[in-house]
Amino acid sequence: MHIAAAALLEGRLDDPFAWLGLHGDGTERVVRTFQPGAEGVTLLGANGNEIAQMDEQAPGIFVGAAPEGAGYRFRIAWPGGETQETEDPYSFGPVIGDLDLHLFSEGRHWNLARAMGAQPRTIEGIEGVAFSVWAPNARRVSVVGDFNNWDGRRHPMRLRHDAGVWELFVPRVGPGTHYKFEVAGADGSVIQKADPLARQTEKPPATASIVSAAPDFAWTDEDWMEERAARHAPTAPISIYEVHASSWLRPEGDPNGHFGWRALADRLIPYVSEMGFTHVELLPIMEHPFGGSWGYQPLSQFAPSARYGSPEGFAAFVDACHREGIGVILDWVPAHFPTDAHGLARFDGTPLYEHADPREGFHQDWNTLIYNLGRREVAGFLLASAMWWLETFHIDGLRVDAVASMLYRDYSRNAGEWVPNVHGGRENLESVEFLKRMNSIIADRCPGAITLAEESTAWPGVSAPVAQGGLGFNYKWNMGWMHDTLQYVERDPLYRSWHHDELTFGLVYAFSERFVLPISHDEVVHGKGSLIGKMPGDRWRKFANLRAYLSLMWTHPGKKLLFMGCELAQEAEWNHDTQIGWELLDRPEHAAIQRLVRDLNRLYASEPALHARDADPSGFDWIVGGDAQNSAFVFARYAPDAPPVVVLLNMSANPLHGYEIGLPRAGTWQEILNSDADIYGGANIGNGGRVHASPAPAYGQPASARVTLPPLAAVLLRHEGTNHL
Repeated sequence: MHIAAAALLEGRLDDPFAWLGLHGDGTERVVRTFQPGAEGVTLLGANGNEIAQMDEQAPGIFVGAAPEGAGYRFRIAWPGGETQETEDPYSFGPVIGDLDLHLFSEGRHWNLARAMGAQPRTIEGIEGVAFSVWAPNARRVSVVGDFNNWDGRRHPMRLRHDAGVWELFVPRVGPGTHYKFEVAGADGSVIQKADPLARQTEKPPATASIVSAAPDFAWTDEDWMEERAARHAPTAPISIYEVHASSWLRPEGDPNGHFGWRALADRLIPYVSEMGFTHVELLPIMEHPFGGSWGYQPLSQFAPSARYGSPEGFAAFVDACHREGIGVILDWVPAHFPTDAHGLARFDGTPLYEHADPREGFHQDWNTLIYNLGRREVAGFLLASAMWWLETFHIDGLRVDAVASMLYRDYSRNAGEWVPNVHGGRENLESVEFLKRMNSIIADRCPGAITLAEESTAWPGVSAPVAQGGLGFNYKWNMGWMHDTLQYVERDPLYRSWHHDELTFGLVYAFSERFVLPISHDEVVHGKGSLIGKMPGDRWRKFANLRAYLSLMWTHPGKKLLFMGCELAQEAEWNHDTQIGWELLDRPEHAAIQRLVRDLNRLYASEPALHARDADPSGFDWIVGGDAQNSAFVFARYAPDAPPVVVLLNMSANPLHGYEIGLPRAGTWQEILNSDADIYGGANIGNGGRVHASPAPAYGQPASARVTLPPLAAVLLRHEGTNHL
C-alpha cells in the first residue's frame, strides 16, 4: 500500500492535496478519492457524463484515470441504494486570500468572522463552504460533520504554512450543517474542536458548530444610530437595567424553560420602557457550555447562544430595542475562557490561545484559562469579536468583564505565583495595550458605541482618552462607591453616625473618572443575599432603608445600573434557575418599590441637574456633609440653564423636624420626590409639597430654610424660580 494511502487510512495524512484529487500530466492523469463505506464511485465529467468506474485499490480509496482537460465530479453509491453526486474538495485551490491571512497573522483583521471559520461560498460556480481554522502546531486538521459521518479521515485540510491556518472548500454543503474540526495535536492527542469563529452553535449541552451565513437582517434603527452618540454622552441620562436573559421571566407552565429573542422582546422591552431605563445590559449571551456560569465562561465569541434562537433573532431583538429608544449593552469577556475539551484549551495540542505557564495562564479563582494577549493572533481574534457584536448586531456598548484581573499579573495570586513583566512590575503590559487598542478601534469604527470597564482598583485613567495616557473606556463601574454605600446601609441606624464617611467618601473621587454606579448581579448571589435582605431592622425599616438607598443612588453623581429583581425588592437571593419574584408585586410594599424606581428614572431623565454634570464637579455641592450625629446629608445638583435640585437624606430612624439647611436660592422649592410618601409605602412625613427659603445665608449658601426630614428617607427639592444656573 502506498505510504500516503496508509497515512490517510490511519488519520495521519497531513498534506492531502499532494495525493488526493487529480494528479499527473498529459494522458496519465489520476484521480484519487476517499469514500469509506461506499459500494462504488463513478467518475463523471463536468457536464455529468460518465467517464469511468473508479477502482477501489484499498478500503475506501478509489482511483480512476481522467482525460486531459476535463473537469470532473463523483457519483457515489452508498449501501441501501442511495447515490450522491459531488465535486472533489481536492480539485479546488486555496480558499483564503493572502491579504486575509496577512491581516490575521498581524492581529489586524477586524472582519475575521466574515473571512475564516465556516464561510458559505460559491467557487467556480459550485456552492459549498470554505472551512478554515488556526492551528499552527497541529499534525493534521480535518473538518468533520454530519456531511461526512464525523470521520476525520474524509476531509483533511490544507495547511497555509505562513499563517498556520488550515483550510478546505467542501462542495454541496451549506448553512445548517453541523461541524467541528478534528485536530491531531502536537502532543499526540486527537480531539474534535468547536470552531472558535463559529457564528452559530448547537444548543448546549451539545457542542457542535453550525454553518451560518452572516446575518442578513433588514435594520430599521437608522434614527437610533444617528442619535446614539448624544444618548451616550457624559451629559446624558444613562440608566441601565441588567438582565440575565434566561431568568428574567420564564414561560408560563415551564419553570425550566426560557423565551427566545422575539418572545423576550415582546415582554422585556415594554417593561424596560415603562420603568424608564435607557439601556438593557445583558449578561454574556455569547455561547457558553455551562448555564451556571451565566455566560461569563464563553467559548464562542462570535455566536449568540442557541438557548434563545438564531443570530437573526438576536438582531431582531436589538432592532426592536432601538425602535423603542432603548440601548443594548453586552457583557463581554476577553479575560479568560473555560477548559472544556471541545473549546480553545490546548487547541492544537499546545497552549495556543492561553499562556503556557500556569502562573500566567490559569485563573485560580475561576478554574479558567487566561488569553495570551501578547500573541497577535489571539488579541486580533478578540478584537474581531468586539467588532462583530458592535458592527454586525448594532450593539451599543460592551461592558468588559474582569478588567482588574487583566491589568495585574499578581491578581488574586500570592508571592511566587505570578510572573513579573519585562520591567519587573506587576502591571500586565500586554493587557493594557490590548485594552487601549480595543477602545481606540471602537471609537474609530463604531461612532457612538461605548465601552464600560468593570474595574475594582485605583488604576488611573480608566476612562481617560488613550491619547492622554488612559485606557480609553467611556465609563468605569464605581465598585468603591458600591462597596462603601452597601456597607453603610447594612449597618443598624444606631451605629451609622460612626461610619458617616462611608456615604461621603465617594465624593472625594467621584469626578476622577466617568462612573457608573452599579448594583449588579454580583451583589445578590453567592450568599450575599438580596438587596432588601441587606437592610437592617424590621420589615418597615427594611423597605424604608431600601427606598432611601435607591434615592441616594439616583441622585448621586454617576450613571446608574440596577440588576433585575432589585426593583421589586426581591427577598430571595437571585437564582438563575428560576425567574425573578414577579409574584411579589401582589404585595403593596413591593409594588411601591417598583414605582419608586420608575419615578426615580423619570426624574433622573427629566431633571438636567440630576444627570448633565454627572462627571463634572461643578454639578455637585455639599450643603450638609458632616452631620454624623443625625446621619443627615444635604447636597445640591446643578446643570446649565436648569433649576437646581437639592437632596435631603436622613439615614437615621428618627424624623428631624425644624432641621436647618442652606439653599442656593431664596424662594419656593417644590418637593418633587419624597421616598417616605404613602405611594411608596412610607408614612407620608414631609413638608407639604413645598419649602420656602428665606434670603438668610446658612451653610455657605445664600438662602436657608427649616425643613422636616422623614426617617430613613430622601426628599428632593427643585427651585421654582426662573433664574437658572
